[in-house]
Amino acid sequence: MSNSTASATKTFFILHGEDEFSLKQEVRQMKARMGDPSIADLNITIFDGKNTTAIDVLSAAENFPFLSDKRLVICEGLLSWYSRKGAGKTGKNELEALAEGLKTLPETTRLVFVDYEKLDEQNPVLKAARGSANGFIRVFEPPHDTVGWINKRVQEYGGQIEPKAAAALAAVMGKDVRAIDSECFKLVTYAGTDRPIREEDVALMTAYIPEARIWDIVDALGMGNGKQALTQIQRLMKNSKEEPIYILSMINRQFRLLIQVREVIDAGLNPRDIAGVTSMNSSKLIQQARRFTLEQLESVYHLLLDTDHDIKSGVLKDDLALELLIARITE
Repeated sequence: MSNSTASATKTFFILHGEDEFSLKQEVRQMKARMGDPSIADLNITIFDGKNTTAIDVLSAAENFPFLSDKRLVICEGLLSWYSRKGAGKTGKNELEALAEGLKTLPETTRLVFVDYEKLDEQNPVLKAARGSANGFIRVFEPPHDTVGWINKRVQEYGGQIEPKAAAALAAVMGKDVRAIDSECFKLVTYAGTDRPIREEDVALMTAYIPEARIWDIVDALGMGNGKQALTQIQRLMKNSKEEPIYILSMINRQFRLLIQVREVIDAGLNPRDIAGVTSMNSSKLIQQARRFTLEQLESVYHLLLDTDHDIKSGVLKDDLALELLIARITE
């Protein structure tokens, strides 16, 4: 990269991707850098992309700032809106008009395109940004290391978190960064800054924690460790006060998902496409599904249905039924 390219003023930005939380945080920071809010508000224009044309955007971007050195123009969802299948020729023309207009933006302009989905690489405005010294592109993707992200976020809130607690929170929250952030803040507020957040804090404060235990229970079942599975069930009933019948329903749901995942794997499809089957933690589901054959999963599922029937019909008490179920699965 030449020095002139590296030092060129960035007049337009494309921020896109599925990590809505981090993307919105970046936009808030851009607004904050505009300075005194009483003046900044006069120099910030926000457009809803579904009700905006290229002429609207470029006209606003060409205006000079008032009592400031820059003007901020934000367009939310505009590029994806005009890229959608139903946009047709109108969408194509709008995107091309935008791409052409970006070439002559004044240096006082900061035009920001915000999209909460990853844009197609052939998008004309995205291509224009790649070929311009004045353009900037950043893709916001959910964190690959959720545990690491949790640790960092807790520290930013002034707290600490034990590894087991971070892993439990990550196991049940998936890639929903907004929800994870909310839980991190809540846990730091509860535990304070004098001690680390513990796993029992997560169990107490996070509504999702029973699911984390279900992952552990199914892991134990997959390894044929009935004793460990029963220990996890007893701990779940003690810590979360869940009834055996509810735990059974959660295990039932987990095995139903594993059957779907196993079928995708056995069909020779890419297991990374499993998002089409479920929105849950796909890598963990794939890992668990590989521990069983489809026949084993179907057999377990039928045992779960039989156990549910025995409990509801009064043939067996719920806690005894769960113990017998674990024994039958791991025998």
